[in-house]
Amino acid sequence: MNTRHFPYWPKRLSKTLTVPETTIVDHLETTAKRYPQKTAIHYYGASYSYKQLWEQVNALAGYLQQKLSVQPGDRVLLYMQNSPQFIVSYYAILRAEAIVVPINPMNTTEELSFYVKDCETKVGIVGQELFAKAAPLLSATPLEHIIVAAYSDYISEFSPIALPDEVALPRQTYDHEHVYYWNDCLEANLPPNPYQGHVDDIAVLPYTSGTTGVPKGCVHSHRTVNANIVGAYHWANVTSDSVCLVTLPLFHVTGMVHSMHLPIFAGSAMVMMTRWNRDSAACLIEMHRCTHWVNISTMLIDFLANPSLSKYDISSLVSIAGGGAPLPEAVGEKLFKLTGVKYMEGYGLSETISQTHFNPPDRPKLQCLGIPSFDVDARIIDPATGKELGVGEVGEIVVHGPQVFKGYYRREKETEEAFIELDGKRFFRTGDIGRMDEEGYFFIVDRVKRMINASGYKVWPTEVESLLYKHPAVQQACVVGVPDPRRGETVKAFIVLQEEYVGKITEEEIIEWAKTQMAAYKYPRLVEFRSSLPMTSSGKLLWRKLQEEEYQKLEKGARA
Repeated sequence: MNTRHFPYWPKRLSKTLTVPETTIVDHLETTAKRYPQKTAIHYYGASYSYKQLWEQVNALAGYLQQKLSVQPGDRVLLYMQNSPQFIVSYYAILRAEAIVVPINPMNTTEELSFYVKDCETKVGIVGQELFAKAAPLLSATPLEHIIVAAYSDYISEFSPIALPDEVALPRQTYDHEHVYYWNDCLEANLPPNPYQGHVDDIAVLPYTSGTTGVPKGCVHSHRTVNANIVGAYHWANVTSDSVCLVTLPLFHVTGMVHSMHLPIFAGSAMVMMTRWNRDSAACLIEMHRCTHWVNISTMLIDFLANPSLSKYDISSLVSIAGGGAPLPEAVGEKLFKLTGVKYMEGYGLSETISQTHFNPPDRPKLQCLGIPSFDVDARIIDPATGKELGVGEVGEIVVHGPQVFKGYYRREKETEEAFIELDGKRFFRTGDIGRMDEEGYFFIVDRVKRMINASGYKVWPTEVESLLYKHPAVQQACVVGVPDPRRGETVKAFIVLQEEYVGKITEEEIIEWAKTQMAAYKYPRLVEFRSSLPMTSSGKLLWRKLQEEEYQKLEKGARA
């Protein structure tokens, strides 16, 4: 096991961590007993205590069991945006000893149909703005029952910030015998069966994004999820009096662990947003004195680009962390100058239920995945031969640790292909290309599939993007490879400009500047300004969509 990073491990923190034998449900029950009257959730002017949260979880679990016949091990669809009902639903499904299947709210009916069929879910809990997408599945898939929730049932009459449309939408009614209303389910107040859950029961099936094939459900037990809940709890110094801003989508593993499970384990307050809005986020940080915020770099870039940011007092923030994409160095420096807080990047995947790597809070490195988390053995291998590589050598990141999933749901072949054995231990192959420095810190180079081959030279888009962010005009950048008759592929950058530069700088000026910042084979030959870039609901840039657009343009040109 690599121990190069041990000298830089956070002081006063053990290097190993015993995973609790309790379940995720036990965590909420314990917190509700410890802090019954303490605020668990702030939501658009309304507040809910841990006692209320636990009571609602039990009421919904009772309804699932007694009225909808949910049995231990059943898969229950959770198709909803960030809201108090998402948290209640998640824990109620687990309280019923069933398995949570959290689905991206951006999915279409056709995409949703795949998940329902893949895990044979009979019951779904759905936000009402998404009901039209889910309803057609009631007669065409295994889905038999849908509970519909209206976010507006949980807001205050006097919200301190503007309400997103789906939050302001009044409760709707539907003419369907297999549709049930959230409030009716809770008001039935049916007691759930005695809880017999075990730490090794399957808890959740987060699906991979499917960018390199069909989505696959990642089998996670309470134990694997616990490894990262408790690891993050100690690493981030979260206490019962911390206040966590919740902006990442909770269906995604990072938001799920760091913005929901972790605050509940600690007894912290969650300040929840259904939709990202940079002014609303700043207002809520000031109002609730938020201390911890886990985000994604694109979200933080937008937050810091807000010309009105200086109007808000965000001095309460003591920890700002994230992952998903490296934070450009220039943005990290801007954050530190503004707040005195160093951005703490981490790294993980759906298969590892969030983090396998963390940056030490007192010694982070920018554009760095960090060091291996508690009891994680991480290495760099040659992706073709499986041979372990040394310091500074570029290869595939592989990980072994307590948070690694059990395998892909009902996909034995893909599960077998996802692992490699080294020194008698089973390592998960991440598919990410990276390197390790002499201090044991890991750095991402790029996804295996994303590399650009320009005249035989390897160009890693993430590196080019990071350099582009040094230009003061660049608010966001996404680099892709596009077909080139001479070079095979060439580098193109899609850029969103800072507001004050719109109309005052040209694409050619960006290209000329880039020539001075990077090697000749790396700099973008093509630049296109956009008002926005396509993103997933978790804030990741959809580089593949931009690349596909370029290939489609080429095909149309060839046909013409």
